[in-house]
Amino acid sequence: QVQLVESGGGLVQPGGSLRLSCKASGFWIMSYTMRWYRQAAGKEREVVATVHPAGVTIYPESLRDRFTISRDNDKNLVFLQMDNLRTEDTAVYYCNRHDLWGQGTRVTVSS
Repeated sequence: QVQLVESGGGLVQPGGSLRLSCKASGFWIMSYTMRWYRQAAGKEREVVATVHPAGVTIYPESLRDRFTISRDNDKNLVFLQMDNLRTEDTAVYYCNRHDLWGQGTRVTVSS
C-alpha cells in the first residue's frame, strides 16, 4: 500500500525543538522529491521544506535557518527538524510526494 504516515508532533514551548518523521510505504523515497507542508488554522497550506532525489534541499527564506529536512533512505523515512520554534509555527504538518499526502501531525507552539 502506497502511503505516508507522519509522527512526532506535539506541544512545545517557544524556543523549543521538534523532529517530525514521515514513514513511506509502497515506494522508495530516494527516487522522489519529498516535501513537508504545513497548514495553520484559517490559512492556506504552504511548503516548508523540499528534498530532491539527489539530496538538494530547498526552504522558504523565512525558515531556512530553523528548519532542516533530511532522509534515511534505508528506513524510508523523511524527517523535519524544527528548531527555535515560534507560536506562528503552530500548524498541522504534512508529508508529501507529488499527489500523495499523509494524514498530518499537529504541532502546537505555546507557553
